[in-house]
Amino acid sequence: MVMPTVAVLAGGLSHERDVSLRSGRRLSAALREQGLTVEEWDTDAGLLDRLRSERPDAAVVALHGGQGENGSVQTVLEMLKVPYVGTSSRGCRRAWDKPTAKAVLSAAGYATPDWVVLPHSTFRELGAQGVLDAIVDHLGLPLILKPDQGGSALGAQVVRDAAELPAAMVGCFAYGDTVLAERLVEGVEVAVAVVERDGEPEALPAVEIVPESGVYDYTSRYTAGLTDFFAPARLPEESAKAVGELAVAAHKLLGLRDISRTDAIVSADGTVQFLEVNSSPGLTETSTVPMAIETAGTSLGAVFADLVARAIRRSA
Repeated sequence: MVMPTVAVLAGGLSHERDVSLRSGRRLSAALREQGLTVEEWDTDAGLLDRLRSERPDAAVVALHGGQGENGSVQTVLEMLKVPYVGTSSRGCRRAWDKPTAKAVLSAAGYATPDWVVLPHSTFRELGAQGVLDAIVDHLGLPLILKPDQGGSALGAQVVRDAAELPAAMVGCFAYGDTVLAERLVEGVEVAVAVVERDGEPEALPAVEIVPESGVYDYTSRYTAGLTDFFAPARLPEESAKAVGELAVAAHKLLGLRDISRTDAIVSADGTVQFLEVNSSPGLTETSTVPMAIETAGTSLGAVFADLVARAIRRSA
């Protein structure tokens, strides 16, 4: 049997380029172990010509941030009719925008920390201090600030004192023009991977995240030894079931496909709070999705080889 040729798309020009390259290398090695012919392609100006001239049997989007998660690369693959693993362009756009994802889950009855979203122009036109005071009056403290779009916790800032808010806001605006200010919920932080098998999304065991610094920021995510992970998460059976149901609901409600990762907090009273969802989750040595896959008793290569086969069948 001739094994398919797979193009793993990684890199790109977003702030998360390095993470994407690490994910792409690990995924490529895992797929080669399954016997697939794998090529690693950067998403640069030569991508379109390469897709046309070297046309792979399928592509896997291992891009993080920017065009890899906002639906742009997926749109190109759809126009060229190249089968690919991952969420469609429309689903990517819904998941990429954090306030949209929160609003969809909230409307469906799922808990999510209260939030406000404001563009940089509002602070400039109405006066920064007055707007900051209004945020604190409305949401209280502590808060977490994050760009409304993006991943890897880039630009995320925890604010426990109002005096910290101006500097945190400036740091957040370095990664985007619009800030999501969210009430900080204390509890057990978990990441829940969802993988589609036979067309049905299935939640893998939740991974508990315990960063040494207390904040799961970019450094804590991608520096070995700075975060402890527990797979499966140390949760009561009822809470473990609830976070799995939340992740599957997010996958379905946002129109995601093949694989996704939902981040959530389980508060002290057992309430499960939706934080955000990722349509192109990290696959590095410190990423939670590979941990969940291994805890489920399978391998990264086996899961993605199956998703490649499904993508090829889907295009047919």
